[in-house]
Amino acid sequence: MQYESERIEYKSQMIEDLYREVIAFANSDGGVIYIGIDDQGNLTGIDDVDETYTRITNGIRDAIAPDVTMFVRYILQNNKVIQIEVGEGSYKPYYLKSKGMKPTGVYVRQGASSVQASPDQIRKMIKESDGDNFEASRCVEQELTFDAAKTAFQRYGVEFSVEKYRALGITQNDIYTNLALLLSDQCHHTTKIAVFNDEFCTEFRDSKEFGGSVFKQFEDSVNYLALCNKTVSTIKGVIRTDKKDYPEEAIREALLNALVHRDYGFSGSIIINVNDSKMEFISLGGLLPGLSTEDIRIGVSQPRNKKLAEVFHRLRLIESYGTGIRRIFKLYENCPVQPTIEATTNAFKIVLPNMNAASAASDDAPATTGKSTAIITPQMKTVMDYLAEYGEMTDEDLQELLNIKKTRAYLLARQMHENELIDIIGRGVNKKYKLK
Repeated sequence: MQYESERIEYKSQMIEDLYREVIAFANSDGGVIYIGIDDQGNLTGIDDVDETYTRITNGIRDAIAPDVTMFVRYILQNNKVIQIEVGEGSYKPYYLKSKGMKPTGVYVRQGASSVQASPDQIRKMIKESDGDNFEASRCVEQELTFDAAKTAFQRYGVEFSVEKYRALGITQNDIYTNLALLLSDQCHHTTKIAVFNDEFCTEFRDSKEFGGSVFKQFEDSVNYLALCNKTVSTIKGVIRTDKKDYPEEAIREALLNALVHRDYGFSGSIIINVNDSKMEFISLGGLLPGLSTEDIRIGVSQPRNKKLAEVFHRLRLIESYGTGIRRIFKLYENCPVQPTIEATTNAFKIVLPNMNAASAASDDAPATTGKSTAIITPQMKTVMDYLAEYGEMTDEDLQELLNIKKTRAYLLARQMHENELIDIIGRGVNKKYKLK
């Protein structure tokens, strides 16, 4: 007789922890359970084989989720021992229905024992079973409420009910998905906003952190950023003009982009930094493969969280994929400083310039040419400073200096030439730029 091991378990009689053993084997590499043999491997037999067999089969079917019965096989030995063969399941993690998909209900095999799985082990099993699509994967937390979501749906005149959960992607096989977690009041992802006194964002003036449903985070963040969006009044003659530091729609679009397109597989927060010259929106998750920042700017969009984007689109919070970034640049078309987009492997940042600060800076630093007064942008000033020091530069030098693509470098050089700030010497590969 073999001893108990990673794949063998003995039970002298049918007891409730049998279900724990079945779960552990299904969540691991499978194994065999013998009912009617004690821990030392001695044959004890079963008092009532038929009644025990019925209890076991019904219990495994009713006490464990998801359905594990297709991986379980029963063999009766000499009318004294019930042999239960459990194969490795394909829809892990399996768990006790009464406990839920959390450590107290999920077990794995460790040596000759069945032990509670750690949260990391549970998340790993979900990822291996459901794939890398975060929002469609089963949520570890299944005790969710949706008060904020109901309010948001009601505000925008869209039905929100249990019957709609599956169509929205909130449930899958009656189990809450990670999309449900994002919409729920228990969402553990947050948005952090910090206001700074200095240009380099090192000296805090104020900070807030907003949690809960992504709908609540959106509303709370918009309201707080409105307090940071000052209005500057100018008077020319008898005409008074009021202008906010940032277009309200640009703030809204940048925030929606961060909430809808961030990679929620990371646990960090959305970061929004505000100072007197700019507002930065930083979200986790770089661009999806095949996309560039230039693609994003012209309106190409491949949503990371398709179901979440569809929910926001259903509520008319976003119009359609790819239009938000274009709309931001359109709002800044007459501003001397343009928004910028940066992307790394694991992060995406969009920077909104303070329009009043940018206009004031351009008014204070005009460049007089032979024809007219030209506005020198920060990029132009960087180019002129370089030329003042080194005398000339090539197209490659310009692209490397400003970290821009070839088309943007060409347009910038042409604008500076038309404003008589630089001369263009030569053509093609021999082309060089010099100060006027």
